[in-house]
Amino acid sequence: MTGTLGRVGCSRAAVVGRAAVVVLAVASVLASCSVAQTSATGAPSTLEPGATSGTTTTSGPSPSSSPTARAASELSGPYAFTGASNLSTEAERARPLVYVPNQRAGTVQIIDPRTYAVISTRAVPRSPEHVVPSHDLRRLCVNSDAGNALTPIDPRTGRMGAPVPVRDPYNLYFTPDGKHALVMAERLRRVDVRDARTMALQRSLPVPCKGVNHADFTADLTRVVVSCEFSGQLAVLDASATRVIRIVDLNRVATPGATSPTHARSMGGPAGMLAAGASSMPQDVRLAPDGRSFLVADMLRNGVWVLDAATFAVQRFVPTGRGAHGIYPSRDAQRIFVSNRDEGSVTVLDAVHLRRLATWRLPGGSPDMGGVTANGRELWFSGRYDACVYVIDTVTGRLTHRIPVRPGPHGLLVWPQPGRYSLGHTGNMR
Repeated sequence: MTGTLGRVGCSRAAVVGRAAVVVLAVASVLASCSVAQTSATGAPSTLEPGATSGTTTTSGPSPSSSPTARAASELSGPYAFTGASNLSTEAERARPLVYVPNQRAGTVQIIDPRTYAVISTRAVPRSPEHVVPSHDLRRLCVNSDAGNALTPIDPRTGRMGAPVPVRDPYNLYFTPDGKHALVMAERLRRVDVRDARTMALQRSLPVPCKGVNHADFTADLTRVVVSCEFSGQLAVLDASATRVIRIVDLNRVATPGATSPTHARSMGGPAGMLAAGASSMPQDVRLAPDGRSFLVADMLRNGVWVLDAATFAVQRFVPTGRGAHGIYPSRDAQRIFVSNRDEGSVTVLDAVHLRRLATWRLPGGSPDMGGVTANGRELWFSGRYDACVYVIDTVTGRLTHRIPVRPGPHGLLVWPQPGRYSLGHTGNMR
């Protein structure tokens, strides 16, 4: 989500001036998110030593199953190839790193997951929102919506290339065949279809809802469900984004424990962009491990919608916590991790019945987006309002590290991740 951020927590410098970044002009044809040998600032990308500190807080019962209890060969369904350490040949070439786009600071910081230290800080075009792996896993892209640019990263080295001009790339997805990039142009209220290699614009699909930002595909890869954050709706598109098939209005469904839209607007920030009559703020969208339903986090309803993946009808609602935001399956596809940004907690659900297994507390925290490590043992989250990154043990729920970063960390990417290809976001792998 975009917007002014409020609280600042564990950063050693509470306020960091936003670096002025000039998007480099692109002469002739530049391959989309292809990696040049210079950084976004034009200088060699040298890695810098950093430091970290960790604290521990947890509450609620902890699941006892090991994150690698089921072998990758035993998995089935849409996540059959995303089991623990089931890396593709291309992903194995990547240097294990964690990429943190700091939306307020206008930087991307790189963390070494072996030492939990920040080893690099680089300026990128304004308002970096997410770091997204390309469909073929050969490059990573920093999405700067206000900066109208994608900045490529070579995952083998962590080096950044020159920014590629792209209008309003709040988030980025790819068609299942890998030929097209789907740019979630939130501000422009459309999905831009671009050549996945050159990023040349091919067509735009206007979407009749407000705040398009997160998405996922059906198990058969023929449909994509997109959240419309500011109008409380979901848009169902065909997988190539040629037409809008259906709009699902979540505002019409009453749920217990919801935050009042009036109260949310009074707090400022992204909720101030809510459309008149909206009482829902859908965020992350993920296909459930059985492929039969979609899970949609909702920041105003404080939980997760369950949507039938065949009919796109709302089946039920599962309360999790205030400000439900990100959704991440465990590597064995047995659990679902939901970040509750406003509450400072992570809810653990069993993947079959969506029963609550545990609530992991992060006092003063604001867990936003992140991911599960390739071996399944750690869950990383950006602390959106606290200038921190959190590392959680997925077996015990213990917060093992709290790493200071620049202000406004958002769509954090843990890389590499298991899977044959990327459908976008911070690792929607299949």
